[in-house]
Amino acid sequence: MAKVILLNGSPHAKGCTWAALDEMIQTFEKEGIETELIHVGNKAIRGCIACKYCVKNGKCVFDDDLVNEVAPKFEAAQGLVVGSPVYYSSPNGTILSFMDRLFYSTSFSRHMKVGAAVVSCRRGGNTATYDVLNKYFTISNMPVASSTYWNQVHGFTAEDVKKDLEGLQTMRNLARNMAFMIKAFSDAKEKYGLPEMEHDYFTSFPDGK
Repeated sequence: MAKVILLNGSPHAKGCTWAALDEMIQTFEKEGIETELIHVGNKAIRGCIACKYCVKNGKCVFDDDLVNEVAPKFEAAQGLVVGSPVYYSSPNGTILSFMDRLFYSTSFSRHMKVGAAVVSCRRGGNTATYDVLNKYFTISNMPVASSTYWNQVHGFTAEDVKKDLEGLQTMRNLARNMAFMIKAFSDAKEKYGLPEMEHDYFTSFPDGK
C-alpha cells in the first residue's frame, strides 16, 4: 500500500495545522493511502551547520531529534505533506530547520515522490509561507500536488479552521489529487520507468567571473 508522511510543524499537537492535516488524513484513508502523522513543531530542532558529517556517514550528526528517525520513513514513502503555521509571513523556524537537515542529510532519490505544502494562518502571510515550503520539493525532483485553491486554512484555533469550509474542501481535494498522482506515477513507473535525469553539470562561478 502506498504511504504518505505528514509533518505537523506547529508547536500545538491539535491546533490549526493539525486540523488541516487531519482532513487530508481522513480523505487519504478513503483513497486507500496509508498515512503517518509526525509532530515536529514541538521538538528542539537546531539548524544545519554544514559539517558534511552526513556525506560520510549517511545520517545527520545531531542524533537527538526526529531527523534521522524520519529519514528512512521518508525514503519508503510515496508522498510527503509538510504543514506549518505562519510566523511573520514565513514557516515556523522549527519545521524549516527540520526540512533543511532532512533534505540535506539524505542521499536517497526523491524522484517522483509527491510533495504538498499546507499552511495555516489567522489572516496573512500564507502564500509567502507556501512558497518557501514548496521549494524543498521543486529542487528535489518531487512533483508538487495542488488543489482548488492554495493549500491553506484560516483560523486562530482548530475550531475556527473547522468553520473554514472552503479551506477544508481544499484539503480534501488536495489529498485526492495527491492520491491520484501517487497511483498514476506507480502505474507509469511499471509501464515506462522513471524519466531520465541528467547530472553532468553543476554550474558555479568561484572566480567571480
